[in-house]
Order: sequence, then C-alpha cells, then structure tokens
Amino acid sequence: MLNLSRKVKGWALYYWGNHAFTTAIITVFFPIFFKDYWNHGVDASVSTFRLGLANSGASLIVALSAPILGAIADKGGHKKRFLISTAFLGALMAFALHFVGLGQWQWAMAFYMAGSVFYWWGNVFGDSMLVSVAEPGKFDMTSAIGYFSGYLGGGLFLVLGVLMSLKPHLFGLADAAAAVKVILMLTAGWWLLFSIPLWFWVPEPPGERENVTVSVARGFKQLAETFRHVRSYKPVFMFLIAYWVYIDGVNTVIQMAVDYGKAIGFGTSDLILAVLLVQFVGVPAALMFGRIGERIGPKHGIFLGLAVYVFVSVFAAFMHTAWQFYLLAAMVGLVQGGVQLLSRSYYARLVPKERAGEFFGFYNMLGEFAAIIGPVLIGTVSVMTGSPRISILSVIVLFAVGAALLTRVKLDAAAKA
Repeated sequence: MLNLSRKVKGWALYYWGNHAFTTAIITVFFPIFFKDYWNHGVDASVSTFRLGLANSGASLIVALSAPILGAIADKGGHKKRFLISTAFLGALMAFALHFVGLGQWQWAMAFYMAGSVFYWWGNVFGDSMLVSVAEPGKFDMTSAIGYFSGYLGGGLFLVLGVLMSLKPHLFGLADAAAAVKVILMLTAGWWLLFSIPLWFWVPEPPGERENVTVSVARGFKQLAETFRHVRSYKPVFMFLIAYWVYIDGVNTVIQMAVDYGKAIGFGTSDLILAVLLVQFVGVPAALMFGRIGERIGPKHGIFLGLAVYVFVSVFAAFMHTAWQFYLLAAMVGLVQGGVQLLSRSYYARLVPKERAGEFFGFYNMLGEFAAIIGPVLIGTVSVMTGSPRISILSVIVLFAVGAALLTRVKLDAAAKA
C-alpha cells in the first residue's frame, strides 16, 4: 500500500475528477452527440469540419496562452487559486452543454471549446504543482499516482456513461439522447467534487504573493525573459524539442486510432470497448511505469515506451480482426500514460523550481501543438501509396527522431539527486 501524504492525495484526486471531461466528453460522447444531435440533418463532412475547427481552435488558444498563464501563476503565487477557478469554469461549460437543444451546433461548439480550454489551462497549473507536492526523489512515483488516479477516475466515469447511454431505461431515462444530457451534468459534478480535496489538502506552492493584476503584468515580462533566455537552459531546451517530436507521435496514435479502426472496418461497439480497455489497462500501467522510472530512470522508461509504440505501429499495419484491435488498445494502454508521466517527472527535474509554472506552460504548449506532423505525414503517405496500412507506419519516424534527440539531454548533478 502506498503511503501518500494529504497533499499528494489532494493533487491526485483533482486528476481523478477532471479526467471525466477528457474520457467521457472529449473522447466519446461529445463527438458522437455533436454529429447526431447538435448537427442533426447536417451532412457528415460538415459536422466533422466543425468538430475539427472546435478542437483546433481550443488547442490554439491553450498553446498561445499556457506559457503566459504559467508565468503569471509563478509571479503571483496563485497556482492553486487559478487551478480551482479553471475547474469551476470548465465544469460550468460542461453543465451548460446539457441545455443546448437539437440542431444548436453553434452553442454546443462554443461551450465545448471553452470547456476544453479551461480543462487544459487547469493542467498547466496542476502539472506545475508536481515540483511542490512531490517529496524529494519521488517525482516519478508522484507523477505516476496522478496518471493512475486520472485513468481510474476517468475510466470508472466512462463505464457509468457507457451503461447509461446503452441502457437508458435502467436509469429511468427515455433514450440515449437523454442519457448523454445527464452525463454532461454528471461530468460537471464529478469534476467539481474531486477538486475540493485539493483546495483543503494542498498548500499553495511557495511564491511571491502579489495582486493578480500586478502578477499579470509581471507574468508577461517574465515570459518575455524566458523566450530570450530559454536556450541558456540547454537541457530544458533540448528536452522540449525531443518531447515535441515524440509526443506528436503519441498524440497522433491517440487521435488516429479510432479513425483508423473505422477505415479498416471495425464497428462502433468495438471502438468504444477499445477506449475502455485503454483506460483500465492504463490504471496499473501508470504505477508500473512509476516504478520503472525509479528503477532505471525516467529517460530509459521513456525509451521503453517509445519502443512499444514502434511495435504498435507495425502491428496496426497488419491487423485484421477485432481481437487484434483490442490487443492493440491494450498495448497502447500499457505505455500511453507511462510515456506521458515519465516525461512530466523528467521535465520536473530539469526546470528551475521557482519558474515551474512558466516552464510547464511551455511544456503544455508543445503538447497542444503536437499531433501536427503525424497526421500530415500519415495523410501524405496514404495519398502517395493509396494504403492506410502503409501510412500508419510513417509515424515510426517521430518516435525514432524523438528518441534520438532525447539521448542528447543530460541531467546535472543536482537534478539527478
């Protein structure tokens, strides 16, 4: 049994709560409901374009604003306050989706974009708090606990959501549409409920206390400084380049897996089951990778995860049956959280503690700008070869280049300690 401090428990429970938004809303129910209900009677290609525009717009807002918000939080000592504020606003947007009527895609798109922005903003502050909640020498395991909590909490909520949507009458609901509307409300409540322990159990990370308005101005100034001097933090700079390349491959697999499954003939039920499988395999795998990071170091753990992704890419090119798709999902579940959590804990070793929010703003910005190269690469190869199976192999380039760049990142003695 892990002996966790109250601050680690409170921090991890926030991820338990906010992952309901990403697993149930972003991954499963919003895309389906957006196409079938809020875009009712609209051509499928049009609704797909609108959804893509919503996702891209939210990602662009987060990517451009994340470093600024992190800098502001560092200067003003407001990480926890900002985190709780984004949780409240994100949950409010999920709640508002409940009241959007049939065919009202504009309102659905607006609330979804806003909710996504608040969700990712919260992760900027939550991720940067890792350096203050983790005990010395426990970055890997603490990061793993956060991912473990997120996978388990989000996965359990997704199970509830799938049951409600498939068997609405068991819950006293008229149909699947009514069930999804209730799921939207429950997502808001789940997110807020599990944010409460963070407010009471996690102290505000050390930082200079000042008025929020003043910290905004100083945050912009600090951001400008970091842009000028980030290259002087050579390990940070090199890691960010490597991370951007290989996480582009990871995010491409996440985003393209369901679409690829549809392209080669798998049904909706198979795809939903695969998403659930990724979540629940990811629960023990997160703790496993935390231990791997402690035993062999986070960098070697990342290399291990990227090697599995290379195998997954090759396996995907040759699979034909549903059970092979489930096996693929299980393999992704084994390493998806592991690569992410060890990247976060390794980066936490590299950044100056007093500027953690700002540097994690850059980290999250690159995460948002990821999945740009991969889809273009896959699309280009698909056009050139006429085969989606061959095109999926092209993502291997991102894992290989990212791993090669990561070998050039060196920790100094203090970070190793």
